[in-house]
Amino acid sequence: MSAKVVVGTQWGDEGKGKIVDVLADKADMVVRFQGGDNAGHTVVVNGKKHVLHLLPSGVLREDAACIIGPGVVCNPFVLLKEMETLEKSGLSTSHIRISDRAQILMPYHCYQDELEEAAASNKIGTTKRGIGPCYQDKYARKGIRYHEFIDFDTFEKRLRENVAMKNKLFTAVYGGKPMDADEMVEQFRQIYDRIVPMIVESTHLVNEAIDEGKEVLFEGAQAAMLDINYGTYPYVTSSSPTSAGVTVGAGVAPSRLDQVIGVVKAYSTRVGEGPFVTELEDETGEWLRKNGFEYGATTGRPRRCGWLDLVVVRHANMINGLTDIVLTKLDVLDGLDEIQVCTGYEIDGRLQNYVPSDQADVARAKPVYTTLPGWKEDITKMRTWDELPENAKKYVEFIEEFTGVPVSMVSVGPDRENNIAHNDRLD
Repeated sequence: MSAKVVVGTQWGDEGKGKIVDVLADKADMVVRFQGGDNAGHTVVVNGKKHVLHLLPSGVLREDAACIIGPGVVCNPFVLLKEMETLEKSGLSTSHIRISDRAQILMPYHCYQDELEEAAASNKIGTTKRGIGPCYQDKYARKGIRYHEFIDFDTFEKRLRENVAMKNKLFTAVYGGKPMDADEMVEQFRQIYDRIVPMIVESTHLVNEAIDEGKEVLFEGAQAAMLDINYGTYPYVTSSSPTSAGVTVGAGVAPSRLDQVIGVVKAYSTRVGEGPFVTELEDETGEWLRKNGFEYGATTGRPRRCGWLDLVVVRHANMINGLTDIVLTKLDVLDGLDEIQVCTGYEIDGRLQNYVPSDQADVARAKPVYTTLPGWKEDITKMRTWDELPENAKKYVEFIEEFTGVPVSMVSVGPDRENNIAHNDRLD
């Protein structure tokens, strides 16, 4: 199989970064297909932690071409900062390329994000990284793409036009201060020589790689429940982090995708606002947060924690067409006597086995739990399926049976070596 996609199945933070890093060991190309630097991917290599926001997690595998795809909103200043951090760690960044169709996330997008969130009565919990406003401009056809940056005179003209327009919005609507176009032009002028050599027409490169039978790995940010169409709207991101998002975000046909790998955390977490059916606002929830170190890689915010919601995972399977599941953070559950798994919702006295569209319905939903036995053993040093405690195996098998998707790998720790293969499907 030459084209694999890694997607999140919950609200993000499932450990996609680690899994992409593991799978990228055999990849010739890694492509990020949506989102921006509101993502937070943590990869641990030989005990050293690397936190990535914009760069694909596969960037740590220097033999693979690393592409920021057309569907990404890319802040060039954040990109250069991340590259500098990697370079200080002794890692190469020479394999990084930016699609010329990708949108340039501008300083005025970040400011607009701050002003809009401050003025909102129903706050979404945005990271204030400018992602939403940049996608707004993209679909309003006012955005600036990377190919426009190559001709700096043209870019400067577009920038000044947009700043003038944005300043009317900032001052007249939000009561904010105008931004300085001259200062912004100079900021971009200073990074021109570093950014332009990375800009390529990526769509043909990706498709040629697939034509040649090379291993191409597609990586998204966020996850199914934050999808703009099928997530917990409006508490969602501004793009489609699903397998379908690959086709528009990287420029490949659906028929070219061989494997869709869904990353499932062994329990549930989410950051930001919105209803959360299995949330535990008690000692158990705090125990999961502490043991799983559940704090946002981008914001540092403590994540809301709860039991695994398999209604959500089955929803993710339906919209992504999962061929495999990678189960992460199973080790966090070590030591529990019992583990609850949500297998349905009770809404107004009725049992429902799918995720409602209306968040008012989700907010009223009560989780219907199946209780499974826990295990006391420390599984972090285990590397084979046979070593796992029987109750840990039963937990994995329950997930497989309920979702109808094979669990092909189990992660039992943060390092790229802390994995157990359940079959040979990800070889």
